[in-house]
Amino acid sequence: MASRRLLVTGSGGLIGSEVVEGFAAEGWEVHGLENNQRADFFGPQGDTRWNVERLRREQPRYQHHSIDIRNRPGVLDLFRQVVPHAVVHTAAQPSHDLAASRPFDDFDVNAVGTLNLLEASRQACPEAPFVHMSTNKVYGDAPNRIPLRELASRWDYDDPAYAGGIDENFSIDQSKHSLFGASKVAADVMVQEYGRYFGLPTCCLRGGCLTGPNHTGVELHGFLSYLIRCNLEGRTYRIFGYKGKQVRDNIHSRDVVQFMLRFVASPRVAEVYNLGGGRANSISILEAFDLIAAISGKPMQSEYVDQPRQGDHMCYLSDLTKMKAHYPGWSITKDVSTTFQEIYQSWRKRSVAE
Repeated sequence: MASRRLLVTGSGGLIGSEVVEGFAAEGWEVHGLENNQRADFFGPQGDTRWNVERLRREQPRYQHHSIDIRNRPGVLDLFRQVVPHAVVHTAAQPSHDLAASRPFDDFDVNAVGTLNLLEASRQACPEAPFVHMSTNKVYGDAPNRIPLRELASRWDYDDPAYAGGIDENFSIDQSKHSLFGASKVAADVMVQEYGRYFGLPTCCLRGGCLTGPNHTGVELHGFLSYLIRCNLEGRTYRIFGYKGKQVRDNIHSRDVVQFMLRFVASPRVAEVYNLGGGRANSISILEAFDLIAAISGKPMQSEYVDQPRQGDHMCYLSDLTKMKAHYPGWSITKDVSTTFQEIYQSWRKRSVAE
């Protein structure tokens, strides 16, 4: 029997590369779209070629395509050649700050690029499940309206309705998103609409802090990866506002892919899931400083900027109830400490290789 074919965008990135490995391990033939746009966005520190070369060495089922998702004819031609049995879209311009300085690039990649992929999928493989990596930034800064209480090292919700985190019914309207958040809202809604209007099996995964050892973290994107790299290399980490007590729930890239595999195996139409580590895998910047210092034996060097990033969440925890109800075989398998260890070891190997 011919192997199933997956098309994954952003295959050189954190989630994209984990998708390649996860699906290949299940016997899929994986076609990756990656044009190293991250190096253009973030400079040499954002370069993902190391990861693409690693995949080429280690994954015989991987086929690489250097195509920009903004290239509408190129995307459609590739879909018609490959005719994938599933599509996982992880490519994006991922930074709030960069979106403000390059708004057309941000919207063209995040919104128009997603539309190009959806339409190519509708024309070439309408039965193929389409998994879109959205973001919790589609909620804008509305989570900051939830009453909070200040603890010694973090902010936490002071409303029992959110004890389990934020669920998928939370409003994405009437809030400040940043231009990045707005372009991701456009993509998110379009993915849902291709499900509702055309009947395509689609889902939006509204990710919180997605992380793991293959992340090329930079200051503008990649919270834990960049923080751990700063510790390893003795760099000064800048804290932007909220006393360093802002909280994120972190999910390992492998757990993300395990959910994608389950969705592809049993797809639904126009679904939305808040994808994060939940309360158990949450950590603040100050707590992250302590954890990496305990692992590396090196104190964290930091400076405080008394101005939070626009639209930044003071506290964000994902409610995983819906994910677990729809796919009861899925759960978080990597805790925060394990994830930190893996990222630290990965940066050590890369620094030695350089």
